[in-house]
Order: sequence, then structure tokens, then C-alpha cells
Amino acid sequence: MNTRAVTLALVIAVLAMVMVYTYIEDQKTVLIQTFGQENSVVVAKIDIKEFEIIDDSKVTVVNVPAKFRSPGHFKTIKEVENTVATVPIIKGEQITKPRVTYPGQSTGLSRQVSVGKRAMAINVNNSQAAGKLIKPGDRVDIVAKVDYSGGRKNFIKVFTILQDILILSTGNDISNNIPLIGMKVDEEVRKLNLNTFSNYNTVTLELDPFQAQKMAFFIEGLGATPTLILRNNSDKNIVNLPPTKLFDVLGSESAEAKQFFADQTKK
Repeated sequence: MNTRAVTLALVIAVLAMVMVYTYIEDQKTVLIQTFGQENSVVVAKIDIKEFEIIDDSKVTVVNVPAKFRSPGHFKTIKEVENTVATVPIIKGEQITKPRVTYPGQSTGLSRQVSVGKRAMAINVNNSQAAGKLIKPGDRVDIVAKVDYSGGRKNFIKVFTILQDILILSTGNDISNNIPLIGMKVDEEVRKLNLNTFSNYNTVTLELDPFQAQKMAFFIEGLGATPTLILRNNSDKNIVNLPPTKLFDVLGSESAEAKQFFADQTKK
């Protein structure tokens, strides 16, 4: 075996590799000088329809030379999560600020409603809405008085109609909180003061179809005035409550009232 020939071949191969590497690096330097360093941009992973909610399943991050970055581009997926596409976006296209917005009045309320649920607005005043400190994203129980006896106090009952109900909006103020499943409140909403949402006369509830019918019957059919009882958003406990009657309120003093109503019935 010719050792000298093998050694020469190895030297030539190494020199060739060095020359190729040097050439590639030179070309890379030229490209960087011409087009700039590579930077991260967010692009569509699939075709995104107009008014479609954007999440991490629809976008990805790629590196492109600085010269090819679109104005108003995003660098991380977190920046575009839970936004709404204002125009159709084609697969591979960069996501830019003019093409997205946050859920709100401009995008409508329907995008906030969970699949299988319905949005129903009811009129409220200060006493019905916890001093109007209820805001979008809060959860409430709904209590109402039922009087089917024409004003006979011993037959009036107060029911907890529904429990753990999501507030979609207060008046025209909408939050992109819980209704969009798994979504988080954007920074602008998180910083809002409570009084931002206090100027309203209606609240919109997220209900399933049966709950919506039930609420409509209580309000329209029985003339009941619902009261919203604010609860902690982390409290998911549903309590089986019987209706409250006058005698429940009076407690140990109810005997006298029962006798009074019994005497009234005999007259």
C-alpha cells in the first residue's frame, strides 16, 4: 500500500473541505451583509380564515433574513395567541399587526360563546348586579323570587335558578376571558380597573339552550327579577338548594306566622 499517496489524498481532501467551508462562510457573510441577520417571525402553519381565532395550532415560528421581515411582524407565538384574524391569511404568510385584532366589540360576541352555549342578555340594576362590580369573565349564581299565588306571602319562594354562570359581557364591554376555552386575558384587559365595566344596564350570560329557556320563563312567564350573586371563579361547587320560604326566614318564630295564615285561610 502506497502510504505517501494515501497521506497526500487525505491532505488534499482536508484542504478541499477547508476551502468549501471558507467559501460557504464567505457567501454567508455576503448574504448577511446584503439581507441582514436571520430573525424569528411568526407565520401561518395552515390557511387561517377571516375572523378565525388564532392559537398555537395554526402558527409557527421561522427564521428569515431581516430584509424579508414584514412591517408589524410578531416574534413569538405568545404575542398572537387568542387574537382574531381580520383578513384571510395564507399558509406560510407572516402574521402582522394589521392582520389581527383582539376579541371585542369589533369582532362581535359570537366568537366569545363556547360551542353548545348561547348568549342571553338580561336587564340589571345596582342591587341585582353586586353594585355593578360584576365584570366580563366573572361567574355568578342567579336567584329569583317566584310568586304564583297573587301576592300571598306564605306561598312566595326564592329559588337559586342557575349556578356558576359565566358573564360574557356587561353592556357593550366584552372580555376575551374564559369563554374562549383555554384562553387567557390579554394584558390590556388585565390592567383595566373594575369601574371600567360599571356603566351598564344589561349583562350577557353564557347559558346552554335549556338554561336559556328556563331564564326566559322566569323573566317573561313569571315576571321574576333575577339577582346575580357573584362567586369566586375557582369555586365550581354546585349546591343542591331547596327554595327559601317565609317560614325558613322566620325560623323559630315561624309558628306565629303559620297560625296567622291559617286564620286568614278560615275567613
